[in-house]
Amino acid sequence: MDAVDEQRFREFVSARSPALMRLGFLLTGGDQHAAEDLVQTALAKLATRWRRVEAPEAYARQIMYRQQVSWWRASVRRGEVVQAAPPDRAGRDPHHQRELRMVLRTALARLTARQRAVLVLRYFEDLPEQEVARVMGCSVGTVRSTAHRSLARLREIAPELAQELVEVAK
Repeated sequence: MDAVDEQRFREFVSARSPALMRLGFLLTGGDQHAAEDLVQTALAKLATRWRRVEAPEAYARQIMYRQQVSWWRASVRRGEVVQAAPPDRAGRDPHHQRELRMVLRTALARLTARQRAVLVLRYFEDLPEQEVARVMGCSVGTVRSTAHRSLARLREIAPELAQELVEVAK
């Protein structure tokens, strides 16, 4: 990477790291350290291909999705269950919104990694079901049923989110 490319890469990292961290935080169920690892892995892989990548943020997000699925598959084989209590990072939001975010983060952390990934990709990233299926390496039917069961599980875990989840599912 020459000096010009390195400068462009540094500017990209500076500008887009907060958005990538939010995505990482959601994909990992609120585990700050795992989210940082996920972003760092994505940026390291992106750096090696920087000159050939036309849409760097889309490429970084794709790396993050695939890496999280790989980590999830590896943890399933090891029988590892990662749980984290997310910190309050809502900032200046009204009290109600901050409380809902905390409830949602806690509820998302109680879902399986696969359920969480489907919900993040489908509703946070607003990807179509076909794209979610492609990223996760499963069928569209699996994405639909997983999303349905995941939303039902969220309603069960956190009934106070029921109204918000009805609007998301529309």
